[in-house]
Order: sequence, then C-alpha cells, then structure tokens
Amino acid sequence: MLPAGEPLLEVKDLRVVLPLMEGNLVAADGVNFTIQQGRTLGLVGESGCGKTMTAQSILKISPKIARTTGEILLHYPDKPSTDIVGLGKEDRELLSIRGGECAMIFQEPMTSFSPVHTIGNQLIEAVLLHRTRDKHQAREIAIGMLAKVGIPAPAETLRKYPHHLSGGMRQRAMIAMALASQPRLLIADEPTTALDVTVQAQVLRLMRDLQRDLGMAILYISHDLGVIARMADDVAVMYMGSIVEQAPVRDLFRAPKHPYTRGLMASVPRIGKRSGEPLQSIGGNVPIPINKPRACGFFPRCPVAISGICDRAVPPLVDVATGHKSACFKYPEVLAAAGLAQEAAHVH
Repeated sequence: MLPAGEPLLEVKDLRVVLPLMEGNLVAADGVNFTIQQGRTLGLVGESGCGKTMTAQSILKISPKIARTTGEILLHYPDKPSTDIVGLGKEDRELLSIRGGECAMIFQEPMTSFSPVHTIGNQLIEAVLLHRTRDKHQAREIAIGMLAKVGIPAPAETLRKYPHHLSGGMRQRAMIAMALASQPRLLIADEPTTALDVTVQAQVLRLMRDLQRDLGMAILYISHDLGVIARMADDVAVMYMGSIVEQAPVRDLFRAPKHPYTRGLMASVPRIGKRSGEPLQSIGGNVPIPINKPRACGFFPRCPVAISGICDRAVPPLVDVATGHKSACFKYPEVLAAAGLAQEAAHVH
C-alpha cells in the first residue's frame, strides 16, 4: 500500500465523447484530478454534468460508443503505474483492477444486483475472483463482510435475493460486495440518494469507518453538498463535463471561487431562513453538451460573465489562491493562463 497522502490515482486531460446523430456529446472535457491514498475526493455537480461518466471511465465500463482519450494512471508501491485508458476491455490487468484494485458502489443497488441470484452467490463470486479460490473460505469472508457492514444474521442473508432486503440493507450488501476484495480505491456514485436520512447517516458513518480501517481512497460522487461537506477531504466541482473549481473541502465551503459553486451553495435551503423569503436558484438550464462551443460553459447562466471574453474562450483551471483552483475569467491568473493578459489589465 502507498503511504498516506501519496497519489493513488491521477486523471489527466480525460475526454469522453459519445458520437450521436445530433452531434458529438462531450461527457468529460479535459478532466484533471488526483486522489491520494487514504483521502476522499468529492465530485459534485448537477445531474448530467459528467460525474458518473468520469467514474465509469476509471473502470472502463462507459458505453461502447464512447471515445475516451487522456490518461488515468493507477499507481502502485512496487511496480510501474498503469494507464487504464490504454488497456483493452478484455485485458487481464484491467480485469484485476476492476473490482480488485478499484471497486464501485452504484447509485441504485436494486438494479445493480442480479435479481435471479442470491446475495451470497454474487458476493462469493466477487471474493473468489479477487481474493481466494477456496469456496469455503470465500463464504466465510462473505459472511464477515456482511457482518462488518452491519447486516444482522449475515449467514441467513447470503441465501436471500435482493428483493428480500430493504433499501438500506441492499445498499449495505452492495458496499460489502465492493469492499470484499479490499480495494485501494472505492468509487461511490451517489450511494445514499434513495435512502432516508437516518439510513443515509448510518451508511456514511460506515464508509468512513471502513476507510479508516482499510486505508483506502474514496471518490465520492454526489449532488448533495451536505454529504460532500461531511465525507470529502477535497472537492472538485463539475459543470458540463469540466471541473470548474477544486480545493480542500474547508476552503471551498468557506470561500468558493467560482460563480457556479456559489450558486449551488446559495440554492441549499437553510434552517432559520425568514418565512416567505424565496429560495435562490441558478437561472436557466444546463445546456446539452453537444458540439460544445469554445467558450465558458457557464457563460449563459453566469451573473458576473464578461462579454467578449467568457463567450469566446475556455477558462483554464488554475490556482487563484493557495491550493484553490478555479476556471473563471474574473481572476487575473486565469486570464493570464489563457493568454488574455491584455484583457486582464482592461477588466481589472
């Protein structure tokens, strides 16, 4: 295992394009981030912004028509790094990474489990594939994992089908299956969206406890800023397939640097708000990222957009404060990085 704080996964200039009849849909557009050993990166944004497609690209389970470029580097303590993008979907190394080195908790466990196989069949299969060939030992590991995630009577649960379990229990079983191989990276794609708040709190606490015990890294995907604030060490905010802001979680919530991030935070209802005070919202709708123009994707909805700049150039993601990156032309650092230094002098 890598030392805590060392880069475990590096995503560099990831671009995922889906050719459709209407044009090229850009699901991920130059995405860059790093996940460190033992830390949690929260990936946040509205539905359709590219979060899930980015996660699927890490495991190469994106749609067959998707064209993926860039680098997804998985680092090891004792051998050279692997570029997952360069692996074939049937490559033996990819099969060992998928479910072994990296595991994923999907958004809806009822559609992720096979409805015609028992929980035990599916969980034991994962253990046999990645940890042991001994069926008796695999069964004991499966029972132990179900117990670890707080499922009562785990041996009996092995004989049940997914529809026999409640939503919270299915989610715990999905976590148990993802963690059965003791992955170094866990990808959690909105794992608590369908759960009530009490079960959600239990699942989040469980994930943090297991992360501490196993030392794994987590990529936590959500549109819920409250969950991100609780779970993440670092946060990346996505909009139209691009990361528009990235920072440690405390810095991002204390002083957001991108107008989209500020809009997301302002739209969250708050206890103590005066009666009759309207909820804030971000005007307009998220554009469909088909044949994207070379401009800031947030320009049509941005309250501080700069005409003549934001509508004709793509802002790069650069440091605008120590360890705090933003892709917004209101910062001179972003204008300079885009080669628009003269405009910087004029605007500021």
